[in-house]
Amino acid sequence: MKLEFEHHQSAHCENGVASNLLKNKGVNISEPMAFGIGSGLFFVYLPFLRVNHAPGFSYRPMPGFIFKRLSKRLGFKIERKKFSSPQKAQSTLDTMLENKIPVGLQVGVFNLVYFPDEYRFHFNAHNLVVYGKEKDKYLISDPVIEYPVELTEKELEKVRFAKGALPPKGHMYYLTYIPEKINLEQAIIKGIKQTCNDMLAPVPIVGVRAMRWVAKNIKKWPNSIGIKKTNHYLGQLIRMQEEIGTGGGGFRYIYAAFLQEASSVLKKPELKEMSKEMTEIGDEWRDFALNISRVYKNRTTGSSMYEELSKQLMNLSYREEAFFKKLKTIIRL
Repeated sequence: MKLEFEHHQSAHCENGVASNLLKNKGVNISEPMAFGIGSGLFFVYLPFLRVNHAPGFSYRPMPGFIFKRLSKRLGFKIERKKFSSPQKAQSTLDTMLENKIPVGLQVGVFNLVYFPDEYRFHFNAHNLVVYGKEKDKYLISDPVIEYPVELTEKELEKVRFAKGALPPKGHMYYLTYIPEKINLEQAIIKGIKQTCNDMLAPVPIVGVRAMRWVAKNIKKWPNSIGIKKTNHYLGQLIRMQEEIGTGGGGFRYIYAAFLQEASSVLKKPELKEMSKEMTEIGDEWRDFALNISRVYKNRTTGSSMYEELSKQLMNLSYREEAFFKKLKTIIRL
């Protein structure tokens, strides 16, 4: 069976799945709007958590939080299920499809056979939608892929029950209730307020203060842990920034698009100006990523390069602190 489901490509999987599932139900929420209302822009530094033998960095909240906040602020409901049995997970998915319900899944990236090899790594919080099944193949709308794709039963089972950090355990979710009316203005304001509070949080592991902590450590790492390990940590930082969830510059560009839409909805032209500024900040994050990649590939050498990277990230923290303080003031006007 093949359900009516229009595939839209997006920059980030969770925003894209949220937007696509809502559009399927007649609620036209763009990817940037889903991201902004869901307060997807974030930064956290977890030096005590090891991912691929390096500290944990994240430019986004926990997987599922964007969709959860979006649903709460717009008033729709989601049902979520996890499974210990792959057979039960598959039969439940098949039942949902027979009931003509498109289903979101959390899966591992490494065994997604339609991904190019360079994008396949051990990350278990990717999102996609299953919208049908023909013979033994599931019809897949993966929002980061340009066109719909397919996976066999075995291939889908493998990614639904991927091993490692954040195992998906067959995690599936679907919409169960859409309100007749939504208060978009109120949802936008709540989303912006939370992002401002997150980025200006008075704790060292979250927001601009966490960025400063990482910036200070970048200067210290070469002496404390050696060049090889330092470059590995920087590789982790750039992978989380540019490959997993498009978190750095990519997320800033999505947030800029959200502020532009929010400006029209809230009739606040100041937000359009903030959108332009956020795009410039996104460009700076991209420059930071490019400079790290030069170090990681040994195209730039010398101890001063770590000083420069530290300075660049520190400056970004000050610029974002000023930005979110100003944004908070605009929303309170």
